[in-house]
Amino acid sequence: MIVSSYRMPGSAPANGEATWPKDVGVIALEIYFPSQYVDQAELEQFDGVSAGKYTVGLGQARMGFCSDREDINSLCLTVVQRLMERNGLSYDQVGRLEVGTETIIDKSKSVKTVVMQLFEESGNTDVEGIDTTNACYGGTAALFNAVNWVESSSWDGRYALAVAGDIAVYATGSARPTGGAGAIAMLVGPNAPLAFDRGLRGTHMQHAYDFYKPDMASEYPVVDGKLSIECYLSALDRCYSVYRNKIHAQWQREGVDKRFSLEDFGYMVFHSPYCKLVQKSLARLVLSDFLSHPRSNTETGPFSGLEAFREVKPEETYFNRDVEKAFMKASTEMFDQKTKASLLVSNQNGNMYTPSVYGCLASVIAQHTPQHLAGQRIGLFSYGSGFAATLYSLRVSQDATPGSGLDKLCASLCDLKARLDSRRKVSPAMFAENMQLREDTHHLAPYVPQGAVEELFPGTWYLTRVDEKHRREYSRRSLNDDLPLEAGLVNSTTATEQHIPSPVKKMPRLPASTAGPEAVTVSNGDH
Repeated sequence: MIVSSYRMPGSAPANGEATWPKDVGVIALEIYFPSQYVDQAELEQFDGVSAGKYTVGLGQARMGFCSDREDINSLCLTVVQRLMERNGLSYDQVGRLEVGTETIIDKSKSVKTVVMQLFEESGNTDVEGIDTTNACYGGTAALFNAVNWVESSSWDGRYALAVAGDIAVYATGSARPTGGAGAIAMLVGPNAPLAFDRGLRGTHMQHAYDFYKPDMASEYPVVDGKLSIECYLSALDRCYSVYRNKIHAQWQREGVDKRFSLEDFGYMVFHSPYCKLVQKSLARLVLSDFLSHPRSNTETGPFSGLEAFREVKPEETYFNRDVEKAFMKASTEMFDQKTKASLLVSNQNGNMYTPSVYGCLASVIAQHTPQHLAGQRIGLFSYGSGFAATLYSLRVSQDATPGSGLDKLCASLCDLKARLDSRRKVSPAMFAENMQLREDTHHLAPYVPQGAVEELFPGTWYLTRVDEKHRREYSRRSLNDDLPLEAGLVNSTTATEQHIPSPVKKMPRLPASTAGPEAVTVSNGDH
C-alpha cells in the first residue's frame, strides 16, 4: 500500500472554477456473450414463418443464448474478472461497483454482492454501489452513477466499475427471435480515452406499460409491441431535442455560432432491441434535423425531395409509412457512415437488454483504428421500457499514439469479431429444448444444472448447484482449457495484460482551497 499525496476533492468553489478530475469516462471496456447461438434463418424455417421475417424484417442474423449453467450472477462474475485480468488491475484499485440489470433472480440480494466474491482475496470490502433496475436503462444509470462518483467529493481516488448484464428471453411467438444475452463491464476514471461531454445529457422519463415483468414466477415479459415502438421513438425525439438545446446553450456560452445536427457526431449508436429499429431511429433523427431547420434546402443535399414533409408533426409520424420510407432513404449514407458498424454485436448476438447500447459502442471501437477514432464525438441513445431514456455523448481522446489509453482500448476489442465467429452453432430444435428447460426449472430448488461445462468459453463462471434454500454456488472454467478462442488469443495483442495504474498516479494535486483534511490511501496495484 502507498499513501498518495493526492487529496480528496471538495465541492466546487464559489467562483465556479472546475475542480473535478479531467476527462472522466470509460478507460476500459469488456464484453461477454454466451458460447452458443442459433441461426436466425434456420429459426425462421423451424418456426414456420416466411423467409426473411427475422433476418430482413428484424435485421438479425444470429441470437446468443445461455444454457442453464449461466445466470445473471455468472455473466457478471465472468465479465468483471475478464476485465480485471486483461487490464492487469488489482481489486483494491476499485472503489465503486454498480450493476445494471433487469434479470432479477432474487428480490433482495443484489448481483453486486455476488460479484464481491471476486474481491475477497484482496481484502477490499470498501466498494460503494449496488444494483439499479429499469428495463434496459439500468446499465446507463450505473455508468452515470460511476461518472458522478468520480466527479464528486465522495471520490477517494480509485476506479469505478459499471456493469450491465442480462439474459433476454421470450415466450414462444413473434418476440422470441428478439432475445439475446451478455454482459459489459466498463472501467471508469479520469484521463479516459472515452470522456463524457459534461453537461450534455438529454433525458426523458415517463410512465407507460410498454414492456414489463409483473409475473415473479416467470422470466418472460409482458410486451405491447406497438406501444413499445412508440415509446422508444417518442423518447428518442425528446432526448435529441433536449440534447440539441443544451449543446446550443453551451456553444453560445463559448461564443460558437452554429446549428447542431447529426453531422456533429462522428458516430451515433443506439439501444438495439433489433437492428431494423436502429436504422429507423437514425432516420428519425434526420427527420428531427429537417424539422428543426425550417430553411433546409430540399432541392439538393441530404434533404433533397423532402419538401412534402415540411409541416408534419413528429408525434403523428411514429407509424407513418411514407415518412419512414422517405427518411430511411434520405439517411442511407449517414447510416452507413455513423451507425452501421455499431450493429456487429446486435446482429450476431441479439438484444442483450442493459448492455445493448454498450455492445454497439464496443462494435464501433472494435472495427476502427485509434487514428480513425481520435477526436470524434460519439452519440449514444439509451432506452429502457417503462420508460426511461437518455441521449448523451462521449469525446474520443486525441491521443492515438502506441501505448495510449485509446490504443489500449482498441487493442482490447480487436478480437471481437473473431470471438463472435468462434461460438458454437446450435440447431433451432436444441434451442427450443433449452428454452423449455429454462422455463420448467426457473427458480427451482434444489437444482443441479444440466448444461455441459466443457461447451463454455474458458474463464467462464457457471452455476454448479442451487440448494434447497435457493442459495447458488458457482465455479469458473479454467482459462487454460484448449479451445479455439483461447488458442487464438495467445498470439493476439489482447492476450498481453496491460497494467493500468491507479488513477491517482495521473492526477495533479488539487488547489489547497479544495483539498480535504486527510490523504487518501490506495493500492499501487503492483503484482
